[in-house]
Amino acid sequence: MSLLRSRLISTPRASLQIIPNFAARAQHRHISSTIARRGGDHAHEDHYDAPSGWLFGVKPGEKYEKEGWENVWFYGFYGTLAFGVVGYCYKPDTSIQTWALEEARRRLEAEGILEDPDNKK
Repeated sequence: MSLLRSRLISTPRASLQIIPNFAARAQHRHISSTIARRGGDHAHEDHYDAPSGWLFGVKPGEKYEKEGWENVWFYGFYGTLAFGVVGYCYKPDTSIQTWALEEARRRLEAEGILEDPDNKK
């Protein structure tokens, strides 16, 4: 904020104007005395890979060589997916309908209207 110190002047029409304080800019100093180095001029390189006519750039008869990240991604993705499916299958039933059905059955068994399925004759 010290770089852009400014004064606010109100005009009769209630609009605000920002007048920069140029004296505050002269006091601004950089932390480092050296000029920051810029990255190489990589932005102007050609990023375009011309189409070779082969699917995924692999010529017929050549074996595809996997990159290092592919196995980690494959086993990580499908392992997590399998873990999620198993977790979803064994999650507890917390629906209100299931609770209401069990509560109604318990009350009917307590009143004697419905027989307790656990009591065998």
